Amino acid sequence: MNKFIAIVCAVMIGLPAYGQSVVKTMKHLPDTGDTTGYTATFGEDNDFSIFLPFFIDNGNGTITDTVTGLMWQKSDGGEMSVDNARLYCGSLTLGGYTNWRLPNAREAFSILNLNRLNPALDTNFFTNSHADYWWSGDMDVTDTTKIWVTNAGGGIGNHPRSETISAGGVKSFHVRAVRDFTLPPLLPQHYTDNGNGTITDNLTLLVWQKLLAPDTLIWDQALTYADTLTLAGYNDWRLPNIKELQSIADLAASNPAMNPIFTVGSGVKYYWSSTTQFNNGANAWYLNSLNGITTYIPKTRNLYTLCVRGNAFVPTGIRSVSCLTSNSFAFPNPADNYVTICFSLHKAKTVKLVIINFLGIEVLEQRITECTDGLNQYVWEAKNMPEGNYFYSIEVIGNDQTLQTSSGKFLLVK
Repeated sequence: MNKFIAIVCAVMIGLPAYGQSVVKTMKHLPDTGDTTGYTATFGEDNDFSIFLPFFIDNGNGTITDTVTGLMWQKSDGGEMSVDNARLYCGSLTLGGYTNWRLPNAREAFSILNLNRLNPALDTNFFTNSHADYWWSGDMDVTDTTKIWVTNAGGGIGNHPRSETISAGGVKSFHVRAVRDFTLPPLLPQHYTDNGNGTITDNLTLLVWQKLLAPDTLIWDQALTYADTLTLAGYNDWRLPNIKELQSIADLAASNPAMNPIFTVGSGVKYYWSSTTQFNNGANAWYLNSLNGITTYIPKTRNLYTLCVRGNAFVPTGIRSVSCLTSNSFAFPNPADNYVTICFSLHKAKTVKLVIINFLGIEVLEQRITECTDGLNQYVWEAKNMPEGNYFYSIEVIGNDQTLQTSSGKFLLVK
């Protein structure tokens, strides 16, 4: 069953809320980066594109994640103990900034790319250091000797701090610092019960099924269950990708590591994600709600299903026809008051242009209409914009629902 584009707007006045206040350090939850199809059954990770990763190399040893709004250290700081990692981040000066810190576990997981392996990072932006793991600032709630880390294989879990070489172990745990552009807002409540069998996560604006599917299912069955589910008047439910699924793990709890709103009467469960293990189509990623770790398991096993809907997503369907036929470019470059962005199309249905400044702040989002096959252009009036590097991305949806993207940068000089 094909799905339609949906943007969730959560208005929860007068309904009970669940969970403590929470700091929103990420603007959006990035896509996993999975672009590989593994099954003819609709609903796998590859069938949806949700906040596609878009990084900017700032040319000063830092990387801006335009989806989350966080700035990252391009080359990690190397192997060290977690205590030294905290000291390292606290004393780091990089790119002219001093407010660096260890990422929390969810932030560390956000930059992983599940369409890559060893490392599961986009090495076009992040330097490959051959690390086995990267520290987060989150400690295991039940065992202070364990710290939450991400790994080069694409997972996240709680590991003994003594496993790293600097603490007498045999594995390389590295540090990668992160910083906020602005003070993150504090949300009064993490979750809201919508009173109709659904729960809204106020951090991500994803809407979740409140009650589990009644039976455990193999992976392909879970995809079909989610795709055919009708709940609370909506039929655009889907199986969550592994980043979405991990986002509802409560790492401040254990056994289960989930808010009680999801686990009343259900206890510890293994939950399917829609994300297949890269280079091993027989396995899919899942969430273990005992402690919140993510790992993979054969798709023939029977696990539980918790469905999700929301955020802007596009069914990509067949990807055989390219709707963006050539690389885009901007001219003049450098420019002063006007910049022309050119791109060539084939059987395009919709086009979206986003321009981001050198601080990673979005300064333009434009839906471009009346595009034709062949060369197209958009003229941006930039006379009120400050000098500096700017970055653009073009997202094109074809008539056959394929998705293509292109990006580039230009310099404004007044």
